[in-house]
Amino acid sequence: MYTLLLLGMLLSADKPYAVDVPAESEILKTLRAEHPRLIATAEDTARIKRLIADDPRAAEIYQQVKRNADRYLTAQTVQYRIIGPRLLSESRKCLEHVYTLATAYRLEGDRRYLERAVKEMLTAASFKDWNPSHFLDTAEMTHALAIGYDWLYKDLDAQQRETIRRAIVEKGLREAEKVYRKQQWWSRTRHNWNQVCNGGITIGALAVAEDEPELARYIVHQAVQSVQLAMREFAPDGACVEGPGYWNYATSYNVYMLAALETALGTDFGLSGFPGFSVTGDFRIHFIGPTKQTFNFADAGSSAGRAAQMFWLARKFNQPLYAWHEREYIGGGSPLHLWWFDGRGQPLGKSGFPTDRGFRYADVVFLRSAWDDPQAVFVGFKGGDNKVNHSHLELGTFVLDALGQRWAVDLGSDDYNMPAYFGNKRWTYYRLATIGQNTIVIDGQNQDPKAVAPVIAFASQPNRAHAVVDLSAAYAKQLSKALRGMALLDRKHVLVQDELEGITGKELWWQMHTRAKIELKGNQALLMQGKQQLWARILEPAEAVFAIESAAAPPPQNPNTGVQKLVVKLPAKTPMRLAVLLSPDRLPEKLPAVEPLSKWIAK
Repeated sequence: MYTLLLLGMLLSADKPYAVDVPAESEILKTLRAEHPRLIATAEDTARIKRLIADDPRAAEIYQQVKRNADRYLTAQTVQYRIIGPRLLSESRKCLEHVYTLATAYRLEGDRRYLERAVKEMLTAASFKDWNPSHFLDTAEMTHALAIGYDWLYKDLDAQQRETIRRAIVEKGLREAEKVYRKQQWWSRTRHNWNQVCNGGITIGALAVAEDEPELARYIVHQAVQSVQLAMREFAPDGACVEGPGYWNYATSYNVYMLAALETALGTDFGLSGFPGFSVTGDFRIHFIGPTKQTFNFADAGSSAGRAAQMFWLARKFNQPLYAWHEREYIGGGSPLHLWWFDGRGQPLGKSGFPTDRGFRYADVVFLRSAWDDPQAVFVGFKGGDNKVNHSHLELGTFVLDALGQRWAVDLGSDDYNMPAYFGNKRWTYYRLATIGQNTIVIDGQNQDPKAVAPVIAFASQPNRAHAVVDLSAAYAKQLSKALRGMALLDRKHVLVQDELEGITGKELWWQMHTRAKIELKGNQALLMQGKQQLWARILEPAEAVFAIESAAAPPPQNPNTGVQKLVVKLPAKTPMRLAVLLSPDRLPEKLPAVEPLSKWIAK
């Protein structure tokens, strides 16, 4: 099954999806003349007013938006404040303020919201620049002012329009033009920077297109070509190699861009047809566990956050399950949750949505006992590529939820402003190095930063699901072969099994980071959080015992307060098999037999 899927991927790669981009001179030919034309038109305003009156959930979201708008009336305006190399926090503040205040004004008609939104935009327009050296800042600020300019266009006076439009052009679009003319790096990359920069700048160009037609045509033409590089990364199944946090960032800007193209031009030029994009919401549904925390591999936090693009994807691709899932997870709601609101869908447990899933390009696997059960067992497990953007040296790592608690935790990212976080000190930081992951460590050494670890087996059956990752390249300097298997047995017990050959190192550590209290009992360990408990039992080798190690990191790193490591320390020998069973509440009466991973692969 897995082999056939891989073969299909390879065959489809010979016929890459192509977008027929119009000539630059024709690309804005269908531009909608009136404002607002970006993402939410005048017709949408009338529709949303009716929706708020008819749908209690939409009304609840609107009340949250309005409460935020009321709060922003007296909030401090955006400031030119650089932290490290970034103005990004201020760009995002401006974006949040403008979307919220402009939404409230369009739906309430209260000029206080209009005046406060204009004040925000004029303040940002007065900045000396929008920090183009870190272009995400520029793209997000361009997006913010473009939405305010477009949505509030008819209520801005001539001077306000001119000031805001000039800022969009000079501080946003002209800076992007320099990048496109020289084909600088973000216009050629395949990760989130591409989608964010192209998305924000496209929205800016569409906002001012009638006044700057030549520049707008050039920007949109370049952006539509450039963004294809990143959108190819959705194939074949919608996953994101940069982790759940950057899935959210990249897909949100991808959707902003496509939504704006559709409302302003009546077409996205076929960009939404890229393989994998229509099902990318599957990835979000799977990476959130029953604790509502994500499998936060790479530079990601464990909070799922909001993802209004799930509503847009639901409507665009007729995926009502995406809408249901987002309504369950958003808590309050954002302006775009309102503009894109979709009330369809049913609980996951009634939908037939698979409990287990392997994502091929990202080499990430998710196993769970059930949907719609906050006590369910959930495992996120990964292979992947240590070279991808925002990666950690964490091939083979996993997280584990059960009984409403997260037992095996991924520590996530650290402070981006630490020295050389994205440079030559990256692999010295605990949270990014192999020592900070739930995987194998040999002699305290990092995995190879260039290693790739493919998922070589995946199976899902009623009473058992499992996957196997080939970690050999990750430890190539220390052994000849390394396989890690992860199995969910009887939809309750989790088996982590490692098989190693040709080991040249001296000591091997098996690691699992946890916030639980740990009691050691030789080859067993009892983990406790509140009234809940998880048992760990070493099945092989017979002589192995558990130990506890610190997960503390020195300043300026996060100290990892409240986290410790459950470890197994073994003198290296070859071949070696290490099998650990993790059981919520209690161990099974009969321990499972340990089978070679070759049998797992054959199943």
